[in-house]
Amino acid sequence: MCGIVGFTNNIQNADEVIGAMMDRIVHRGPDSDGRYVDENVAMGFRRLSIIDLSDRGSQPLFNEDRSVAITFNGEIYNYRQLREELVKAGHTFSTETDTEVLVHGYEEWGRDMLSRLRGMFGFVIYDKKKNELFGARDFFGIKPLYYAKMGSTLMWGSEIKSFLEHPEFKKELNEQALENYLSFQYSVTEETFFKNVFRLPPAHCFTYKDGRLTVERYWEIKFTPDEGPDLETWVERIGEVFKDSVEAHKIADVEVGSFLSSGVDSSFVAAQADVDKTFTVGFGEDEKYNEIGYAKEFSKYIGKDNFSEVIRPEEFWGNFADIQYHMDEPLADAAAVALFFVCRLAAKQVKVVLSGEGADEIFGGYNIYHNPADMAAYNKIPRPIRRGVGAIAQKLPKKHGVNFLIRGSQDLQERFIGNAYIFTEKERKQVLSIKISAPAPSAITKPYYDRCADCDEVTQMQYLDLHLWMTGDILLKADKMSMAHSLELRVPFLDKKVMALAEQIPTKFRVTKENTKYAMRLAALKACPPQTANKKKLGFPVPIRVWLKEDKYYDYVKSYFTSEDAARFFNTDELVRLLDVHRSGEYDYSRKIWTVFTFLVWYEVYFRSPKGERSAR
Repeated sequence: MCGIVGFTNNIQNADEVIGAMMDRIVHRGPDSDGRYVDENVAMGFRRLSIIDLSDRGSQPLFNEDRSVAITFNGEIYNYRQLREELVKAGHTFSTETDTEVLVHGYEEWGRDMLSRLRGMFGFVIYDKKKNELFGARDFFGIKPLYYAKMGSTLMWGSEIKSFLEHPEFKKELNEQALENYLSFQYSVTEETFFKNVFRLPPAHCFTYKDGRLTVERYWEIKFTPDEGPDLETWVERIGEVFKDSVEAHKIADVEVGSFLSSGVDSSFVAAQADVDKTFTVGFGEDEKYNEIGYAKEFSKYIGKDNFSEVIRPEEFWGNFADIQYHMDEPLADAAAVALFFVCRLAAKQVKVVLSGEGADEIFGGYNIYHNPADMAAYNKIPRPIRRGVGAIAQKLPKKHGVNFLIRGSQDLQERFIGNAYIFTEKERKQVLSIKISAPAPSAITKPYYDRCADCDEVTQMQYLDLHLWMTGDILLKADKMSMAHSLELRVPFLDKKVMALAEQIPTKFRVTKENTKYAMRLAALKACPPQTANKKKLGFPVPIRVWLKEDKYYDYVKSYFTSEDAARFFNTDELVRLLDVHRSGEYDYSRKIWTVFTFLVWYEVYFRSPKGERSAR
């Protein structure tokens, strides 16, 4: 695992600038560094040594005549098989790394190399003979890759913060991203919170030549249920393919550990992986927010050592500005903070950890996937009547049950934009003091719904989450929080072979009336105790709603809500109202409060210091 940076070269001090950009992401690779600079490009690399620990694994890495150079972040799990093919085709290797397989794979197969890969990656290849750049991001978006076109310069990197060191980079807030963020709780479009900075979408590649950038998709998820096999057959297949994936994800020349919460996903990973160490964090003594007791019991069951830590509120709040610095963009998922601490804990003992991200999206694990079935009876009421009832419910005080009537009046595409729907389009207009012409949430999700229009509603929800929620929230925090501690995080559920199987599982074996991830839970039951396979997902929960009622943290958040920065973007009276209503216990506004607060802390970090240093109150 590493960090990469680069730019097309038209400046005099390219070597100095690429060095400064590399320094910005030293946390991604503290073991070594490397750079390449010529009249056309500057490429930089920070290395976290995982495979081939010798200096030969350093990058940029070249082909035999040094006409092709690569910087690569990630792991290719089938590199040994690909290497054998390439050796037979006449290619000569000088290292044992997976990186060199990409160099020769590009020479042999060009863009078609991507369909042969199994792994996670973000890389850029410089073809000197063609004076052309070729870059790609992995199938699910496990590894990040950003780019920006500033004047005549194209710059790219694993993290946006590296761009701040380039003299042609213009740092501007993308206000449209703010309005979208208020609904989704993460940056949802290809353009980031920084104007003219884009993320390469998952399963996409780009070519840059003669000043022209071409981006195209190279792989697609397609749900095609196979109703033939029975449930037990699917359970057996899941067990087999997941075992194969875990073995592939354990390939390393360093020790591998595993995260462990109380949910079935991480438990299945830990049991199947047979690693020596598991890692868990919790908050306080309440079992709603502390899974350490379960983790220790489960680790004992599988014969492994569990390392745990209870995070104090002071630590949580005191590290939040640093977390936003590492995140690059605001992410209002409090679980990111818990992930920061469990990564810090694991990094003291291992360089690589396995984690359970992706299982919910591909196997149908979120409780909200029950929604189509829950709504089925109510949806038999004629639509005009439901619409009328929903319009009345919109005007009622916030109470339990009212939301059901509102959601029942809406079609799936109106009510579901992903696992988070923080501010509605109307609410975000009310809370913002600036006028922004961001698209409606449904306009952003529509292309994804259109691509799976022939699927049932549960599958449509999964498809949307796979493309937006998983990439923009789940995998973003997984990468940024692990790399903040120079830790490689691997996700064996997010594997091409696992996905190919999951695409075929009928919905009835994914989500039932009583359960989610049904077939996968049964597969996990063969490796885990019954109480684990059937346990409700928590996933490192954080007691934000409780803390916001305490004077200390209420006052701290209020100081942000009444600040000059808040007044620049928001109606501060409305922000304080949300905070007061929440503290009174009248209604839980914690997620709305946390969404705004997170943005304000991030903004202070990146726009209240000239270069986006880690400065916050």
